[in-house]
Amino acid sequence: MKQRGRHRRRRRGQALRATLTGTALALTAAATLISTSQATGANSPGGLTPLRTGASSQLSLHENLASRDALDTLSGNMGGNVGVDGVLRDADRPMRNTADCSADERAALPVEPTATRAYCWGDDDARTSGWQPRSVTTSGDAEDDGTWGTHRVILAGWTHRDGRAAAPDRDEGLARIAVVDATDPDALRYRWVLLVAPRAGGKDFTAVHAGLGGMVWYQDKLIVTADHGEGLLVFDLHRLLRTDVDSGAVGRVGHGYSAAGYRYVLPAIGSYDLEGGSCARDRAVPCIGSLSLDRTTAPDSLVATEAADDRPERTRLWRYAFSTAAYRTGLLADAQGHVSAVEAWTTKGSGISGALSHRSAGDREAKWYIGRPSDSRSGHGSLWRQSTEGAEAATCTADRSHACWGLGTGSLSYWQQTGELWSLTGTAGHRVLYAVPLSSVDGSLG
Repeated sequence: MKQRGRHRRRRRGQALRATLTGTALALTAAATLISTSQATGANSPGGLTPLRTGASSQLSLHENLASRDALDTLSGNMGGNVGVDGVLRDADRPMRNTADCSADERAALPVEPTATRAYCWGDDDARTSGWQPRSVTTSGDAEDDGTWGTHRVILAGWTHRDGRAAAPDRDEGLARIAVVDATDPDALRYRWVLLVAPRAGGKDFTAVHAGLGGMVWYQDKLIVTADHGEGLLVFDLHRLLRTDVDSGAVGRVGHGYSAAGYRYVLPAIGSYDLEGGSCARDRAVPCIGSLSLDRTTAPDSLVATEAADDRPERTRLWRYAFSTAAYRTGLLADAQGHVSAVEAWTTKGSGISGALSHRSAGDREAKWYIGRPSDSRSGHGSLWRQSTEGAEAATCTADRSHACWGLGTGSLSYWQQTGELWSLTGTAGHRVLYAVPLSSVDGSLG
């Protein structure tokens, strides 16, 4: 395993970009399926407005890290850490390439700009109504060179949301991660990992309830949104563990460990709680909706958005700086446990499903790419680029509407080495993991 840290290698950059970019998918026919009545986000959200002085204090977090002894105890009891490589060696589910996706799945992809890479899940995962894919992050976020060890990896976050009256309450909000081996872009495979939290001093664990509206893999840590946007949870990708009992229980079972049928678990190592209290009780405190990574700031930063709801007010967007201390890899802010937002804005754009901040060479300020869902469950969403100077949206050639983005898309992630913007769609029967060159996004705006 290579040393974790800030690698600045740029070798193979052009070859990697060429490998992952591929040939644009022949999906232009889907544009004819999008009618003007489905146009969404037609009203421009306008430019970003800096958050007023003092209001950013409502965005502050407090860090709470688990006992290292408890984490080590759990690892020792479960036979030691297997890490990402151990899970990838056991990847048991192939993803389907575009040609093997159904017509409904392909129709969920963006109309313009078209995706250059698209993959569909295994049949049962594609159809399940109980589990919903919501977020994506990659080894392009984790490391400067885009790889984790010798692999290119994609992580997709799924949350259990089942509206059936007979569904067990204990399952609501459970969270799992698809660990996808994307080293060979023509043969992706994945394995499920259940998110858990250690308890009883590391002698046991319990299932984690997490919304997973956003997820960022940075260095060796995975940061995700907690359930209902109540702060963030933190995981260490070195601490992936394997269970040895196959049962419906979660935690210690006799002399072994079970995880509701999942072979692998990832225990939380800490959390970031909103210092202002519960966002559900105090509307001044934002529930966190989506996350992404911005590598164009100094230091690198975690981008967060306010959760989508029906509030008439403006939506908040902000960022936290990652720590630069060598002993705090992948963690936020200072060692005293206080995390302040370093920048914050508001936007008139409502219902944000994903946001990405990126500053290209020569830009005076970062540009924000904002995904917004359709007003209709069957309609495509819209993708806007915003700055303090205004907003532009990707526009469909066929009808000049803005209903050009994916159907029910989740969070956004930028793979710096390939120049690709990654996202995923979440509606059962229409689920696709896909990539669009950021340059194509910029070219479609107007």
